[in-house]
Formats: sequence, structure tokens, C-alpha cells
Amino acid sequence: MDRDAENLARQLDWNLLRMFVVLVDSRSITLAASRLGLQQPSVSSALKRLEETLGRKLIERGPGKFNVTDAGKQLYREAVDINGSILRLSTLMRDIQETVQGHVKIAMASHVLCEFFDDILGDFHIQHPQATVEIIVGPSHHVIEQVVSRQASFGICLVYNKHPKLHYKHMFREHFGLYCGPKHPLFGKKNLTTKDLAGNNWVSFTTDQLSDVLRPVTLLRAKAAPEDAVVGSSANLEEVRRMILSGLGIGPLPVHVAKRDVEMGYLHRLPPYDDPPEIDVYVTTNPATKLNRAEHLLLKNLTDRIDSIPLEDRIFGG
Repeated sequence: MDRDAENLARQLDWNLLRMFVVLVDSRSITLAASRLGLQQPSVSSALKRLEETLGRKLIERGPGKFNVTDAGKQLYREAVDINGSILRLSTLMRDIQETVQGHVKIAMASHVLCEFFDDILGDFHIQHPQATVEIIVGPSHHVIEQVVSRQASFGICLVYNKHPKLHYKHMFREHFGLYCGPKHPLFGKKNLTTKDLAGNNWVSFTTDQLSDVLRPVTLLRAKAAPEDAVVGSSANLEEVRRMILSGLGIGPLPVHVAKRDVEMGYLHRLPPYDDPPEIDVYVTTNPATKLNRAEHLLLKNLTDRIDSIPLEDRIFGG
């Protein structure tokens, strides 16, 4: 940049350029003053200062006369671009401010299958592609620990005893059924009753205890076969499913989760078929956790969607 251009850049008032654009567009000192919210002498004075700064006559004025000079036309073209760039700055700054970045860490129980939650995740990624999501899976009590310790943005899990420091939002209700795999002697058999379940090995979740979140499932198993052995267990639904498919024993699964396997002939539903155990799944939050924008928006999208769906449409596998 040469010295004259550098001096001009230091001396030039950008507000004069904005005034000049409005003045040329208005073709009237009076109208330009009105649009700018200024007095006419102020606009005339601003035009004079701009002409003095540039050392060029920009507009020839007189009674009934308003002509933009060649220098004025050249300045107008450049000033329009400059003014447009300045106006776009606010949009650029807003876009930067509104670009949702940040990381969302969700602690989740392994047997959560919910289509509207999947839709929320997909929509969130489309709307905020620079935000990242991490889902950690574990037993429901681990989910609660993650939320209490503020290591997770929020949790989705089964709840038996509500922690006093957390907030809970009822997400959906699921029903559990009993299943066996193709290698099991009961596979494919019809007209079975709960009496037919006695004398078989079982697999289940590590939380399948009277004092834990799957208490209703525990009671079902205890009623059907109180003396039978549990030969396999896992906190992970996929592993419980694996053991059932492998023929280790009879096991519980959420009915809506197992539906496709039943239709494909991989699993066989066992009695009881009426009044299956029901388990409630909650979105769990810690009010002491300070959420970033990504966390706040994803959580809000989820809770808003829950509120928009009647409870009867959030009951699965009944």
C-alpha cells in the first residue's frame, strides 16, 4: 500500500461513505437527511468533508440540479460494495455466534430403543453439524452416577429410586417379555404356559434383582421358575440377546426391541403373554450442571418432543 492510500485509509470516515450512498440513491439532500435521521446542514457538511478528504468534486448541486460526477460515480460503486460488506459483518458475527459447537455426552442404559429419540439425534446433526455427540452405555445406576457427578450432559435410563438431586422426565414405557433362541427345546412350540418354563436355565440382566430397576422382571422370573438357575448375565442388552440366541437359557427382553428378531425367526416369545412387566424410562438431568449451547439445545429438543407426544403413544410393546 502506497503512502497516499495509507493516509486516505486513516483519514476516511466510513460513515461518510454510507451517507454518500444514501445521498446518491436519494438524489436529494432533503430526502437523504430524512432517511439518515439527520438535519440537512449535517448532510451537506458531510458531503463537503468527504470531497475534501478525497480531493474530488463528487456531486454538482444547484437549483434543480443534482449530478453525480465521474469521480462520484466511481466512489459510489466502491462505496456500495464497502457498505454491503459492513452490513454483512453483523450477519457474519451472528452466524458465528449462532453456530452451535460443543460436545454432548449422553449416558444411556443399553436397552433403550426409541424411534423419536433417534429422529431427534438426526435432526440435531442436520441443524448443528459442528456439534459432536458421544453416547456411553452402561447399567442404569452407572447412568445416574454419571449425571450426579456432572460427567454426562444428561442420562436416559430406567429408574427405581429417584435421586433427590436430579430431575426426571418420563420418556417412555416399555414392556418386557420372555424369549428363547432356536437352540432351545421350547423354541417354536405353541400353547405353552408358564408351567412349561420350569426346569430351564435362565439368562438376564445384572440389574435383574428385587432391589433394582428391573424388579418387575425379577418378580416375573421368580413366579415362573423360582428354583431355576441364572447361568448368564450382562448389563448390556446385546449380550443378553446373544446368550438367549446361543441357547444358554430363557431370558427377558423389551418386547418392542425383540419384535424384529421374532418376525425373522431368531427369537421365540414365551408366556406369559398378558400383562407383561412394564418399565419406565426417564431422561435424567442434573440442575447443577452448566450446559453448553449444544447440550442445552439437544436436551430441549428431546423434552419438547416428549411433551408433544401423548403418553399412550409413548408406551411400547404392551
